[in-house]
Amino acid sequence: MQNQPSPLILTFGPADPVGAMGIQSDVAVFAMHGCHGLSVVTGLLVADSARVDDIHPVESSSVVEQARMLLEDMPIAAIKVGTMANLEQVAAIAEIVSDYAQVPLILDPFTSALPDCGVRDDDMLTLIHQLLVPQAHVLMLSQPELARFADCWRDPGSIATVAEDAAELTAFGCAQVLVTGIGGGDGVRADNLYDADGLAVSLSWSQHLPGPFVGAGNTLSAALAARMAHGMDAIEALTYAQDYTFGALQHACRFGMGRLVPNKLYKKNNHD
Repeated sequence: MQNQPSPLILTFGPADPVGAMGIQSDVAVFAMHGCHGLSVVTGLLVADSARVDDIHPVESSSVVEQARMLLEDMPIAAIKVGTMANLEQVAAIAEIVSDYAQVPLILDPFTSALPDCGVRDDDMLTLIHQLLVPQAHVLMLSQPELARFADCWRDPGSIATVAEDAAELTAFGCAQVLVTGIGGGDGVRADNLYDADGLAVSLSWSQHLPGPFVGAGNTLSAALAARMAHGMDAIEALTYAQDYTFGALQHACRFGMGRLVPNKLYKKNNHD
């Protein structure tokens, strides 16, 4: 008798030799949440635990070919789109995921560790905004990334709140926007999830963690994707994902002379 297969998640992202972020990180996180990861590589990082020196893009035609083979062969429970290396990849991936609109799409397109992660590239920002944001079930951004992304629609010099910027994204078609690391008092930060009606949930966490980290955001978005692959809505999934990520950061590992890497294999005794 065949075993019931775990939910399958297709992830697009770079290959990180450290395993702190990108597809190696995603697959490890998926496994910790009872999911099996399928991967399409968007680029090869040249990196250690301290920095990323470069990214070598994969041809967009290869990205399309590999993704189509997987999608036509297996039922996918969720799709995660991470860092893309160029405009051609953005357009290609947007076309692919448009054929699977019923599958939850978690979009986490910016990685601050990369030398050119798209957040400084106006054309990249604009294309992600136009092609991928309207398809996303959840778009995840840090507060600084959201501020930079907002240049796509804000008038030069204008100022808006986090909630107002998130509202622009949901009005453009994104179902929910997760803004991470919003500053508060007493060393507490929050991850805020917004939908078309405004703030859906705000989950706080203590800022008193070891650090600095590489791959913290990647860990959170992968855990969120895994929980949504199990059928949870974004609010419930975020609660589990944040709890898991906080534990991974509390027990982060120093593999080399650089930053701490979240311990994706850490599991609390009472964490299911």
